[in-house]
Amino acid sequence: MADGYDLDFLPTRVPLPRPAGAARELTYPRFTVLLDPERRLAAVTAVNIDGAQLKDLPRSGEWRLDPRVDDELQTGPEVYARNDLDRGHLVRRRDPGWGATAEARAAMEATFFYPNAAPQAAGFNQSKELWLGLEDHVLAYAETTDQRISVFTAPVLGDDDPPYRGIRIPLQFWKVAAWQSADGLAAAGFVLDQSELVDTAEGMLAAPPLGAYRTFQVPIADIASTTGIDLGPLTDADVLPHRLSVWPVERIPLRSADDILL
Repeated sequence: MADGYDLDFLPTRVPLPRPAGAARELTYPRFTVLLDPERRLAAVTAVNIDGAQLKDLPRSGEWRLDPRVDDELQTGPEVYARNDLDRGHLVRRRDPGWGATAEARAAMEATFFYPNAAPQAAGFNQSKELWLGLEDHVLAYAETTDQRISVFTAPVLGDDDPPYRGIRIPLQFWKVAAWQSADGLAAAGFVLDQSELVDTAEGMLAAPPLGAYRTFQVPIADIASTTGIDLGPLTDADVLPHRLSVWPVERIPLRSADDILL
């Protein structure tokens, strides 16, 4: 079983996106995390998904610190205790879970290391459900030539993220899904906004009752410029400019899967 993200997983090589600053590279079965040591959160995650070989296995695995990294450089259990924060998987549990059953289970359990988590406000709405299902939608509806996709996900590590228990809680997350179409490499970019749901005033954390998750499809070039991450060929592979009659566009609100342009 391959250890870490495979840049040659698709017919077109897709290098691992790199942040501008320092990051610790951590490899796991079929995925990689680039950990920002200052923010104690992932700057980039990258996973290879073989949709034709995905396994539907019972949930197994417990959240744990990665022994390769000093505890104080990870966002561990103390951040998530006694509040309204969830441990949000960046690489989803099921994404690396393909192939032989034992390998799929080991890869799924590896997604429970804390470097693969980021704080997300507790609660659920249609927009977050849409965000959690983006990979499935791409596999189902993109014109992939071989049911393989590579997915890159991370929090937007913004300077204005509010402080909380020694870290700063990201207000947005980004995701880019890439696949091989008949015409070559194709990709789509998305942003999840939880800014309405995070309130850390006076050192506390609360979810405003009228707040909501919001999911958008956005130009991949905008993700690159906002995050400072080198997304390589993914920017030019963006399908969004070819699906719109009016360009440029800032972001497209996604209310249902029918709004996604692939």
